[in-house]
Parts: sequence; structure tokens; C-alpha cells
Amino acid sequence: MIVAYHEIGHALVAAMQNHSAPVQKITIVPRTSGALGYTMQVEEGEHNLMSKEEIENKIATLTGGRAAEEVIFNSITTGVSNDIEQATKLARAMITRFGMSDEFDMTAMETVTNQYLGGDTSLACSAETQAQIDKQVVALIKKQHNKACQILTENRHKLDELAKFLYEKETITGEEFMSILNA
Repeated sequence: MIVAYHEIGHALVAAMQNHSAPVQKITIVPRTSGALGYTMQVEEGEHNLMSKEEIENKIATLTGGRAAEEVIFNSITTGVSNDIEQATKLARAMITRFGMSDEFDMTAMETVTNQYLGGDTSLACSAETQAQIDKQVVALIKKQHNKACQILTENRHKLDELAKFLYEKETITGEEFMSILNA
């Protein structure tokens, strides 16, 4: 049941925000990769550029699984390691590479090398600046995590209803998800 709430947490946070890719499929069927379930979102049309708001919403969505665990079970699991990694990577890129930090403006604090071989990054700043970057990354993720918790708390009845449906069906489509959400 925890996995169902976790995945619905992602989907519900995504659905309740503007500028968020629509949910296509949610499943709690384990995969050979070790994932216990997943929520698939697919961008509509061409989407080469992302706004600051879209990236922040994506971070909130990534924290939605953990947020659901906290809201429902008042506990957390290890099932979020990939979510945490992706959220941290996005938040760091916003601040160090995309010029989306008020403090650093349009200064490149990080460079990407071997872009086509995995994209290693290296910081191009002092240790003091690196510490400031770390604080901003943490603050940004905390803010989006709090937003996810608030969305799920405010929509607790839909979270429960959708998680129960997913738990029973194991896999649901984006259409099924939206029809329950909008009922």
C-alpha cells in the first residue's frame, strides 16, 4: 500500500500544478530495474526549453512520493533514492548552469564536460560559493517538498481514493487517474 500512495503522490502533485506534464500511466508492478512502481509523465508537443516554474514543479512532483509517505504514514522509506537524485540534479542545475538564482544571476558556477558520455559536471567557483550553492539547493528542494506536502494534505481524500484504486488495479492509465481526480 505504501508504494501505491508513493506513486499517487507523484501523480497528484503533478496534476495539481500548472505547467506540469500530464500523467500517462501509474503502476505498482515491480520492474527488473528494482523500481517498485513508477509514474509516467509525457510532455505534450515539443519541449526543448523549460521555464523556472516548470522545473520547480518537476522538483515538487519528484518529492511527491516521499510527501505522500509522510502525510499518510507519518514515516519515510528508502524508495525515494532516485527521486532525490533527480530533484537534486535539477535544483543544482537551476542554480549553477541555468542562471535561475537571484544571488548568482547569469553566472555559470558549473560546467558540463563529456556531455554525450554521461555529462560529468565540475564546479568553477570557490569553496565559499560552493557552500552557498549547497544551501540554495537544499532550500529550493525543501520549498518544493513543502509545496508537495501541502498539495497532498489539501487533497487527502483524492489521495486516499486514488491510492486504493491503484492498489486494487496495480496499473492505471492517465485517463482513469484524471476521471477519478475530477469526479
